This record gives sequence, C-alpha cells and structure tokens, in this order.
Amino acid sequence: MIRSARVEDAVPCALILGDFFATTAWLPRLHTPAEDLAFMRDAIGRGHVTVATENGIAVGFIGADDGWVTHLYLAPAMRGKGIGSALLDHAKRGQASLTLWCFQANEPARRFYESHGFAVVETTDGAGNEEGVPDVKYHWEAKA
Repeated sequence: MIRSARVEDAVPCALILGDFFATTAWLPRLHTPAEDLAFMRDAIGRGHVTVATENGIAVGFIGADDGWVTHLYLAPAMRGKGIGSALLDHAKRGQASLTLWCFQANEPARRFYESHGFAVVETTDGAGNEEGVPDVKYHWEAKA
C-alpha cells in the first residue's frame, strides 16, 4: 500500500535510511540513528514523505517536494519487487518534471532512475554534498 507517511512511520523509515548508509562501503556514515530519526520526523511533519507499507509497516519511502525527489529508500528485502517503481510513479503523478541527485557509485539506483525515464543533466565531484561523494543530477519530464 502506498500512502502519506504518518508520525509512526518515522522509526521504520529512519531504520531504512540508516541501514543504507551503514551498509554502503563507499558512503561515509555521517549521522547517528537519533539524527536519522529526527530527520525523518521533520520530513514527515512537513508532509513530504510517502511510504510503501507491508502489514502496516513502512518498508520504503520517497520524499518529494516542489519538483524534487529528495530521497527514495527501501528496506533491503523489499528491493526488486516493484515497490520503488510504485513510489516513484506516485511522485510523478501530476508533475511536469522531477529532478533528483544520486551518488555516481550507486549503480543500481542509477539504472533504476534511467529505466524510469530520468536523464543525466550534471555530474559533480561531490564537493557540494554533505558526504563529499561524487554525484549525478537526473531530470525527468512528463510526456506531453
């Protein structure tokens, strides 16, 4: 089920976010679990998060605001099941375009975005992001 995130989704979403950073060797872990939880509570409170649930528990989430996808993460066991596609399709609804940043080294995510019609518009050396890791900017335009 895809729905707007609620306060009770903050903990599972923070765990999903933290797991990605903790298990990705090329990515520095900059935030504590408490900081991840505070980040998710804030994003959910601003109404910018949509979750995918299984048995009522968030198993993935997307943040979208003002034409930007700010984050898209899934629990590891949920990857490859169409959940990310469903969340991204939900974010695309009613939008003329979407833009997002992705780490260059995240090949699975890059393939995912490119398979969903996103095109590379910029690459950087990472100097502009908190992690200091090279990234790539993607853009998608709705078909007329």
